[in-house]
Amino acid sequence: MQTLAEGLRLPTNGLDYAILAIYFIVVLGIGFAARASVKTSLDFFLSGRSLPAWVTGLAFVAANLGATEILGMAATGAQYGVAVVHWYWIGAIPAMVFLGLVMMPFYYRSKVRSVPEFLLQRFDKSAHLLSSILFAFAAILIAGVNLYALSIVVEALLGWPQWVAIVVAGLFVLIYITIGGLSSAIYNEVLQFFVILAALIPITVLGLKRVGGWDAMSDSLTKQHGGDFMTAWGGTGIGDANPLGANWLTIILGLGFVLSFGYWTTNFAEVQRALSAKNLSAAKRTPLIAAFPKIFIVFAVMIPGLVAAVIVPQIGTPNSDLTYNDAIPLLMQELLPNGVLGIAVTGLLAAFMAGMAANVSSFNTVFTTDIWQRYVVQGKPDTYYLKFGRLITAIGVLASIGTAFIAASFSNIMSYLQTLFSFFNVPMFVVFIIGMFWKRASMKSGVWGLVAGTGAAMVNYFWIYKGGVIDIPSDQGANFVSAIVGFVAGAVVMVVVTLFTAPKPDAELAGLVYGTESPDPDEALEEADKAWYRKPALLGWGAIVLAALCYVPYSF
Repeated sequence: MQTLAEGLRLPTNGLDYAILAIYFIVVLGIGFAARASVKTSLDFFLSGRSLPAWVTGLAFVAANLGATEILGMAATGAQYGVAVVHWYWIGAIPAMVFLGLVMMPFYYRSKVRSVPEFLLQRFDKSAHLLSSILFAFAAILIAGVNLYALSIVVEALLGWPQWVAIVVAGLFVLIYITIGGLSSAIYNEVLQFFVILAALIPITVLGLKRVGGWDAMSDSLTKQHGGDFMTAWGGTGIGDANPLGANWLTIILGLGFVLSFGYWTTNFAEVQRALSAKNLSAAKRTPLIAAFPKIFIVFAVMIPGLVAAVIVPQIGTPNSDLTYNDAIPLLMQELLPNGVLGIAVTGLLAAFMAGMAANVSSFNTVFTTDIWQRYVVQGKPDTYYLKFGRLITAIGVLASIGTAFIAASFSNIMSYLQTLFSFFNVPMFVVFIIGMFWKRASMKSGVWGLVAGTGAAMVNYFWIYKGGVIDIPSDQGANFVSAIVGFVAGAVVMVVVTLFTAPKPDAELAGLVYGTESPDPDEALEEADKAWYRKPALLGWGAIVLAALCYVPYSF
């Protein structure tokens, strides 16, 4: 990721800094308030499984709405046009609904504390250990992206040195997670959700006004980039050229199925929010509640990217000193008065902290419960693991600082994140989906499916794409292909290994494979959860229909 243009320095004043200071004080206050509820390791890592669905639902979407999402998706809008809606309506909603309706019952009833722990129950220790290591590594890489992006944005916008921005943001995240655990992270994510919206909505509205409205903006971009730039599916026929560099098949299979389901159903930074819900009904509704704001958030990140492409037609090209990642900061500088500017800066910092906190809190859980407690130091009192969880949180923040600069070679940070997802989440998804729906899948097939899927995705990206063996028009198109390759390789290897190795005994699969009965009786629904508007099936299918309807204006 390149540094933001020096000309983007914001005219901030005392009012803007006062708003920023108030936000940081509230964040720390929430952390100290949550401290009283942390008495056990379960409280620290999963909020004691006590939170209501509306809290976990907003935290679920806020954990994903990090600044890498905001800057990255605005950059994607400026670079690829309206095609950015695919990451939401086909690349998120179906997978979020599948997680809520199909996978959360498996996760929640099995009483696992993390996603890798489910693989221990379904397969064996080798699959569990490898998935834990892969996930912990990926979480630190993604947290590092948030920190690096924060530092260069704050340096360009406010004039703070990069190291100051990294230390300040990292310190605040470290304090409120270490003190209040997951509850602190989740309640702060609820606050951050509204702060982020308060930042994005003025940018979107004023940006549209600046370029004369949607129709005028559409006409301008169509003249610059052609008709396909302002449609979702234009030019996506196989063999056709389009801004995204991907056809309808790779969009549906690569993004809509493999990358999307791989991310939303196995990424513990998201699933952890649902596991902290107070009961199974609330856990199932967590991603379903999150799906509705997710449908509409795309407009608040896509439109600023499109507006930036109108204001600076050469953005992201060698003829301009502005990269695609400059879209949001550019509009903040161009459009926002003081006060509103302070809210926008606060929202941007809140987004960075939300994304980082989600990955750090999931990292400390996986490292403590899945690696340290199970394989390194066993049999200690619960207080030991609570203290170690706080210690590893600090180590995780420091490691994130160390990994931050790996993103430096990517001019679009969303491309970098999608690359990570194709390497780490997709292989985990294929192991989960086959393990959940194929009873015969053997114990050893899990670890070999992970190895094959991860290896194949990396080979496709670094050797076949980067090495020029096959010409793929863009990084995003290459990510879609890598995801498909990783999924297919993992699935094939799992089938082959299963044919030559022993299956897990049926008695040990109860409640872990679709069609088997859980050994524990279903919990009784609370009276409030029986209301028609809380029925998970209605929420899930309602979200899918609404997302499909949103496609209509952009498909013809």
